[in-house]
Amino acid sequence: MKVCIVAGARPNFIKVAPLIRAIQRTEGISEQLVFAGRSDDPTLEGTLFDDLQIPHPDVFLGVDSDSLSEITGQVMSAFDRYIAEHPADVVVVVDDLASTMAAAIVTKKRGICLAHLVAGTRSFDIKMPKEVNRLVIDGLSDLLFTAGISNNSITNREGAEQSRVYMVGNILIDNLRFNHDRWQRPGIMDELKLEEGKYIVFTLNRKALLEDQENLKKMIQAIAEVNGEKLERIPVVAPLRGLAKDVVSSFHLPPSFFLLPPLPYLEFGYLTSHAMGIITDSGNVAEEATFNGVPCITLNSYTEHIETVKQGTNVLVGEDADQLTAALHDMVCGNWKKCSVPDRWDGRTAERIVQILRDITA
Repeated sequence: MKVCIVAGARPNFIKVAPLIRAIQRTEGISEQLVFAGRSDDPTLEGTLFDDLQIPHPDVFLGVDSDSLSEITGQVMSAFDRYIAEHPADVVVVVDDLASTMAAAIVTKKRGICLAHLVAGTRSFDIKMPKEVNRLVIDGLSDLLFTAGISNNSITNREGAEQSRVYMVGNILIDNLRFNHDRWQRPGIMDELKLEEGKYIVFTLNRKALLEDQENLKKMIQAIAEVNGEKLERIPVVAPLRGLAKDVVSSFHLPPSFFLLPPLPYLEFGYLTSHAMGIITDSGNVAEEATFNGVPCITLNSYTEHIETVKQGTNVLVGEDADQLTAALHDMVCGNWKKCSVPDRWDGRTAERIVQILRDITA
């Protein structure tokens, strides 16, 4: 059996890495890895594939645009040519990008079995482009691989046949368990004299936050001022890239707020897993924080993985500086909620997926 795995952006590689490793351990199944972007994509650091212990993509489709419509059209055209020349029995698409939707549409037009990882995630805001992508991809998919009960419930309500839905668990956790003894302490920690458990990590990427710079400035100020002198002794480290770095660096930052260059995967994993707490707008970072038991504040009003809030370490504060201040006060004072690891965050998600793929083609 040949499985074609399509990644549209750097975070997708982190999710498919365990699946690729599981396929390579299994007889009778092989994989092709397709990346929608360019080979010189600046977000793909040179060590990424070695850190994840997976091969480089078999092909880079070379799509590069800021327009979601252009990305969709270009990926459809390029992926259609690729899959025609490199047939597959199953195509696995990841998450909710425009490139993911484009590959899903091409796959179904060619009559190939389509699997979606991770299915059943919703913001319930149809004005969000990613929400449209999620609905289209799940609607087209033959196999819906979900991370948890809440995602299964969503597919049920939307009428998906239960024979197509598989709660395989959270594949991000496969990577965390795999890399537990491989994390690398960043050299920048020695330079800044950071001690484990005595710093806060700040990450930022969401376009809505970056566009409202006045409100973002208030939130940065909240991080600087909360709890008076105590926070001044707690460094905030922010490994940012691109627009996020440009915007944040334009603000007046306190001496305890350190802008860092983006870190390699294994170093970033060490930094976040040993932090006092995390402030982020990334769902992936929030999920990893729950597994690591690190308090996490998410700068969003919703999460696609509600178990990180109901069971995990995650607290949602929206884009509200006052809510951020209150949550951060609790974080630095050690007044965080009790947490547990959700069901099927056991590091065996990729194994379950491979077994399902083998069963359906047997």
